[in-house]
Amino acid sequence: MKNFFARVREEAAKRALYRRTRDEIASLSNRDAIDLGIYPGDAARLARQAVYG
Repeated sequence: MKNFFARVREEAAKRALYRRTRDEIASLSNRDAIDLGIYPGDAARLARQAVYG
């Protein structure tokens, strides 16, 4: 049972990190995004890749 709760806690932490990462990427100004070589519209894909691999 302890293992189950640890896994749920870990998945919740990953989901929170995904949301924060996605929101930060999406909120970049166009200039900052271009400087980084990314498109803010790809925020969900980039965040998913960064958090979940």
